Amino acid sequence: MPGMNLTRAEAEERASIITRVDSYAMTVDLTADEKVFPVQAVITFDAVEGQSTFIDAITDSVRSIELNGESVDTSHADGVRIQLPALAKKNVLKIDADFLYTNTGEGLHRFVDPVDSEVYLYSQFEVPDSRRVFPVFEQPDLKAEFEFTVKAPAHWEVISNQPEVSQDSLEGSKTWKFKPTPRISSYITALIAGPYEKVTSSLTNSEGRDIALGIFARKSLMEYLDSEEIFTITRQGFEFYEEQFKTPYPFEKYDQLFVPEFNAGAMENAGAVTFLEHYIFRSKTTEALIERRAVTVLHELAHMWFGDLVTMKWWNDLWLNESFAEFMSTLATAENTRFASQAWATFSASEKTWAYRQDQLSSTHPIVAPIRDLNDVQVNFDGITYAKGASVLRQMVAWVGQEIFMAALSEYFTKHAFKNTVLDDLLVELEATSGRDIKTWSKKWLETAGVNTLSTEVEEAEDKISSLRIRQSFADGYETLRPHRLVVGFYNLTDGTLTRTDRFELDIDGESTEVTEAAGKSRPDLILVNDEDLAYAKIRLDEKSRETAISHLGAIDSPVARGVVWGSLWDTTRDAEMPARSFVDLVLNNIGEETNSTAVRVQLANLELTLRSYVARASAEKTRIEAANRLWEITQAAKADSDNQLQFVRTFARLAETEEQLDVVESLLTGETVLEGLEIDTDLRWTLVTSLAAGGRRTEQDIDAELEKDNTSNGQQAAATAKASIPTAQAKENVWNDVVESNKLSNIIQRSAIAGFFSGNKNELTDAYIDRYFDSVEKVWRDRSHEISQQVIVGLYPRNYSAELLEKTENFLASLPEDAGSLARQISEARDGAERALRVQTADI
Repeated sequence: MPGMNLTRAEAEERASIITRVDSYAMTVDLTADEKVFPVQAVITFDAVEGQSTFIDAITDSVRSIELNGESVDTSHADGVRIQLPALAKKNVLKIDADFLYTNTGEGLHRFVDPVDSEVYLYSQFEVPDSRRVFPVFEQPDLKAEFEFTVKAPAHWEVISNQPEVSQDSLEGSKTWKFKPTPRISSYITALIAGPYEKVTSSLTNSEGRDIALGIFARKSLMEYLDSEEIFTITRQGFEFYEEQFKTPYPFEKYDQLFVPEFNAGAMENAGAVTFLEHYIFRSKTTEALIERRAVTVLHELAHMWFGDLVTMKWWNDLWLNESFAEFMSTLATAENTRFASQAWATFSASEKTWAYRQDQLSSTHPIVAPIRDLNDVQVNFDGITYAKGASVLRQMVAWVGQEIFMAALSEYFTKHAFKNTVLDDLLVELEATSGRDIKTWSKKWLETAGVNTLSTEVEEAEDKISSLRIRQSFADGYETLRPHRLVVGFYNLTDGTLTRTDRFELDIDGESTEVTEAAGKSRPDLILVNDEDLAYAKIRLDEKSRETAISHLGAIDSPVARGVVWGSLWDTTRDAEMPARSFVDLVLNNIGEETNSTAVRVQLANLELTLRSYVARASAEKTRIEAANRLWEITQAAKADSDNQLQFVRTFARLAETEEQLDVVESLLTGETVLEGLEIDTDLRWTLVTSLAAGGRRTEQDIDAELEKDNTSNGQQAAATAKASIPTAQAKENVWNDVVESNKLSNIIQRSAIAGFFSGNKNELTDAYIDRYFDSVEKVWRDRSHEISQQVIVGLYPRNYSAELLEKTENFLASLPEDAGSLARQISEARDGAERALRVQTADI
């Protein structure tokens, strides 16, 4: 629809006309209807007299518009924008309109709990969706004060960014009035309402203020909420950030709300952070997910400074929010929580893997990305903006020193509090505190794309190193060599353990750098460039080191060093330099000894991807079957009630495909086979049921019977995946009709159904949808919201990779019109995955 895609040029033009937005006062009625909610908005702002512009408002209908006391015809509203003619220097705009609830996780999401039929609402506004809830100048540089008054059923809780100042009760309803916010951007305002239950606490911050803390969740989940753990992490985060930034928490309260059918991990609404409900654990979960929740809590808390207090002017500097929050949350985890010993190993396994993958796609971009419009930014919440940016910030801190880095941030927050910034505003402070040439460093790291490769050249004489050089090569298609602060570690095998015996920290730059301190040292079993994982680069091991790593990866005594080696060998496999079947053996030979939960999760996922897409077709089925059998042996040998045991059994269930393997899954479900310490709880039961469904051993009726035992939101999601996994033409057609043809599912149920569509290696069932995919996908992109269309575009791209699929993809991309850039990017990324898979298959000999 015209007007949905705000361009940067339009935003800049509007900002030149709207010189200041003072305030928004919104009265929202949540009692009126199940589909729409009325809003009366009063907006005060300054403008260039005589100019005209528009305000964003995605409405169902507009009853009235009044500008400076004069009625404006409602024909000025087209359902997306409202045109504002002949502005005065000082303006008061009043709009009375109906807005629509959504079931897409965008705008004001409405959810009905299947357990008790209670209604729960929450807002999600980043990037451009506050306009789905009230009229707004939807761009981050037009900050204002926001004041909400909300009418809702009397038994509900209503939460916004600020504390409430009053409540008025009527028959069956209440009206909540909230204090005006400080000057913030519209995308971090919030409105959460429903019969949420809460746990409260408080803390005293660095300036002596009492900060009220709240944790909220649906009634049907409260019994599983471990609020004390979350409060503990939150307090540790407050203490760490206020000390590091020398800047007090900038808001009055801090609520954390676990909300249903959330699309992302969390959202940094000022003083009212929302989280996905999967962070409430109703069954036994992995330490990886528990640690991820802690990092997410700290990530969103960091946003109270990065993004909320100081906000980017336009979305090209989104990294100023996300990269900083990602880096700071891991730093806080490593320095001030119970996860300290594993935090950087987790970062290496998870964030670095994500970043390296994203940076090798055809869509890669600089950390400071060119953003032309909203469509660009919506696909830019990616591994560059988050994970590469955070990795590069870690490199910067290693280069300038943490104390100097934090001093620059303190100045930055002080100068720009409740304002908007661009990259140079930060670089000025970093240069002033460090005395380093940050701008030159920035151009190489923040303003260019691609990942470099570091390899070693070793010369020896009589088992002594005569020369050790680090070679740096360009990323494919790029010509930037970057400076790196890194550590080289020497590891030797002693009594079955690979232990570091020498450490060299140095700066490297250019094509070749000599490690002078290594000369004369005995040749170690393993030379590890980027030990401690300070640098951002692909690592290639020399021949002897690779042989040592393949044979003894699990024996490396440092979890971070193991992470670097895992990453190096995975990159080597993905670049078709090591056979895929060798990587399968690597994982199965070493995963049992891995102690970092996230590393186990990531390498098991890499194993599944390798078995599904990277092993040569001629040996793929045989390799899958053998790998699943070996993994079952590893599962049986795992320590009782351990994190590894749980992860291994889940992965085995997903890999099971022969009748004998499915018999094992069946026997686990029925209790005939018992693994000591393993409880078949609700979530693990669904994993086993889904495995059996994919193997043709469960019908829709069987799955409905399981759902009757677990008729919850989680159960509905699991059932959708299980039904989609059934290997019949009708099951696949049902998914296609529900997702592509009718668009009748909520965001989270659609995602769950898509997750099961390709289960079971039954290519003959899903190949029938290749042409239908290309026939449908542009219409889906144009007609659906971003979140819903992205799930379809990415999730239903064909998985049976072939030259014919690549040809069809290229023909489709060539046919796209110029305005479909974000669709082209998503399809191109899927094509890149297919191309890489075929390349790796060819090398798997």
